[in-house]
Amino acid sequence: MDLRVFTEPQQGATYDTLLRVAKTAEELGYDAFFRSDHYLHMGNVDGLPGPTDAWITLAGIARETSRIRLGTLMTAGTFRLPGVLAIQVAQVDQMSGGRVELGLGSGWYEEEHKAYGIPFPKEKFGRLEEQLAIVTGLWQTPVGERFGYDGTFYQLQDSPALPKPAQAKVPVLIGGHGAKRTPALAARYADEFNIPFASVEDSERQFGRVRAAAEEHGRKGDDLVYSNALVACVGRNDAEVKRRADAIGREVDELKANGLAGSPAEVVEKLGRYAAVGSTRVYFQMLDLDDLDHLELIATEVMPQVA
Repeated sequence: MDLRVFTEPQQGATYDTLLRVAKTAEELGYDAFFRSDHYLHMGNVDGLPGPTDAWITLAGIARETSRIRLGTLMTAGTFRLPGVLAIQVAQVDQMSGGRVELGLGSGWYEEEHKAYGIPFPKEKFGRLEEQLAIVTGLWQTPVGERFGYDGTFYQLQDSPALPKPAQAKVPVLIGGHGAKRTPALAARYADEFNIPFASVEDSERQFGRVRAAAEEHGRKGDDLVYSNALVACVGRNDAEVKRRADAIGREVDELKANGLAGSPAEVVEKLGRYAAVGSTRVYFQMLDLDDLDHLELIATEVMPQVA
């Protein structure tokens, strides 16, 4: 099982903080550093010093790291035009030497759109379908050929489809809980399907839907990577678990029920239950980005038992 670090910078983090977490994660052997793509904090925090842009952040981190993979869970489709997004991601992939992965979703947080003057269209899923077709189509168009697209929401004419990513194929992540349209979209475009903050039982059900959709689309169910994103709160003893839960404003029992919380042994056992239903990759949502010891504990006490 791959273990990845997943951060939520809109809750309050500078670029320097994110860089420190990413470099620490690389040194400790994590597979990837991912971040959310939001411009407004959520819940009872002030969000200071303010938001950072996902792809600008990843560009900077790309130049300061050498091994760890970099990506988003999830880039909001409402934030960027698909042609612009294709250029941005390709450039960051070049800057990283081919370590980028694109998680792309429809966008859902209306308040952040209002706060920063970003249009929040009613029909988001149809736009997401077209964005995936355009972004992947631009990357797949051979150099010297042209790309065009005539959709309901987006039209491209005579595009040179440049620049190209460093990777021959940038992995695309699609995720969510939707029972029909989301699995169908994953079957068409995804290299990885991610379900966030879901129980073992819900994960098994959704993975099954995606496998079935992939096979209906002419792919094998195992063509995709299946992954989970879960909040982390791990401690060497009960007091340390409680201290970490208090630091993020959560209750220990709730975290144990809904996330990866407790002792390293408890977390290893729970990861085994996710692995049993097909998950081969887990994103540890780290909410206290100043607690680098938390990263080290998971790397030394959990990772060796599941990697």
